[in-house]
Amino acid sequence: MNWYAHPESWSFILRRYLPRLALCSLVWEIVQLPLYTLWAAPRVGWIAFAVAHCTVGDVMIGATVLILAMILSGAGEPVNWPRTKLNVITVVLAVTYSLLSERVNLASGSWAYSAWMPVLPVIEVGLAPLLQWVIVPIATWWWANRQPPA
Repeated sequence: MNWYAHPESWSFILRRYLPRLALCSLVWEIVQLPLYTLWAAPRVGWIAFAVAHCTVGDVMIGATVLILAMILSGAGEPVNWPRTKLNVITVVLAVTYSLLSERVNLASGSWAYSAWMPVLPVIEVGLAPLLQWVIVPIATWWWANRQPPA
């Protein structure tokens, strides 16, 4: 039976993974603020809106890539999920999306990097948004699968 037919799959995604992803993404967005020119904006309300907007976007991206990873990995019953394969596919999809999104948004002027952002040569994309989609999904997956103490 496929993963989507198991209530445990949806319970894991909706109750364990996505709330943790939201919290990890919120922290990441706040920590990386100085790496964007938005940080210099004089309006705290605008910065707060941007952080909330980006965090919601991160959760949407994270949910989408996790579900695509489940489909691509052929994940079945939750107890038999290929966890390493799911993590690798999730990270590859998320980093790929991030690369494309950063390039488009930088070119359109939707955002800009501050002088503090380490930028990767050739592709000219910031290191922080790419690391986000390596570190956050793996940390979230670990946290969501962590068993409470007995």
